[in-house]
Amino acid sequence: MPRVLKGYGWPLVVGLLLALLLIERFPHWVGLPRADLNLQQAPVYRGAASGPASYADAVTQASPAVANLYTTKVVSKPLPPLYSDPAFKQFFGDNLPQQKRMESSLGSAVLMSKEGYLLTNNHVTAGADQIIVALKDGRETLARVIGSDPETDLAVLKIDLPDLPAITLGRSDHIRIGDVVLAIGNPFGVGQTVTMGIISATGRHQLGLNTYEDFIQTDAAINPGNSGGALVDAQGNLLGINTAIFSRSGGSQGIGFAIPVKLALDVMRSIVEHGQVVRGWLGLEVQALTPELAESFGLLESPGVLVAGVFRNGPAMKAGLQPGDVILKIAGANAQDGRTSMNQVAQMQPGEQIQLEILRNGQAHSLTATIGLRPPTD
Repeated sequence: MPRVLKGYGWPLVVGLLLALLLIERFPHWVGLPRADLNLQQAPVYRGAASGPASYADAVTQASPAVANLYTTKVVSKPLPPLYSDPAFKQFFGDNLPQQKRMESSLGSAVLMSKEGYLLTNNHVTAGADQIIVALKDGRETLARVIGSDPETDLAVLKIDLPDLPAITLGRSDHIRIGDVVLAIGNPFGVGQTVTMGIISATGRHQLGLNTYEDFIQTDAAINPGNSGGALVDAQGNLLGINTAIFSRSGGSQGIGFAIPVKLALDVMRSIVEHGQVVRGWLGLEVQALTPELAESFGLLESPGVLVAGVFRNGPAMKAGLQPGDVILKIAGANAQDGRTSMNQVAQMQPGEQIQLEILRNGQAHSLTATIGLRPPTD
């Protein structure tokens, strides 16, 4: 008997191993559950087929409409400490000689129309006594300020030259995170420069830069001098106005911000038509409801914003709104948070009447408010 087993030993071992392999490969043959693993294989990468090998066409289309700005202003130099000495003043009185010096700064601007209207940042032109616009074709001219809006950090300029280029407008409300973008401007005054990156985020706010914030974030290199320049898509269409960077060194660290062209156009049209940005205003300060505050008001699921203060004789005070009230709805729309509510009111026209649904001392109330004109900021 052992000799018989010895003769069939190897075939038995091989057969057993083969059976185990078949069971592992086809478990359903013996009634075991089948383990399927569905993987998605990417197609063969073909390099430039997934995107353009060059963005030269986009730059060719957009760059003529991006101008360099050179601003100058006269500022008074601080007086030496000697001038404040009482004995010195006995001889000169208050008629002390004033020392003045010229300050210059750099920036960029975007030609929005062939009529010569340009968009740039307010911080580039604020206080400037002279603004020189240098076009890519070599022409230079003086610009005048049509109006500015510190709350979005935008300014509208006007130049008078023939045959001006104008940028093609894109759709900033259709952009996606990961889209390729190009930043065009005049960093450090070296001349027009193009950098490339992607859209890193959209709808950035609460950065403490402007009153109204809805920034496009990009990692395209933006440096001092790029302010007011263009952020364009891969076809050369304008998506935003480059405005600010987050940096510890003063140079680009891959976190730049641009004002979406949709917001910039609204500001520009209002300035051109009215000389200022017309915004609705209620005259109140609000803060978000923390979970603890919401629980104390019995608002565990309902949205709302807390009224922290009201301006004297403002539309909110005239409507009867008081500090401590919780605004639940504005014109029928839920008051989600302070930023959304402020933007909602800002888009309304002065003189328009709206309904406010509020909660006061646990009781619901309905108030009618007349939208006012937001006063200019200093």
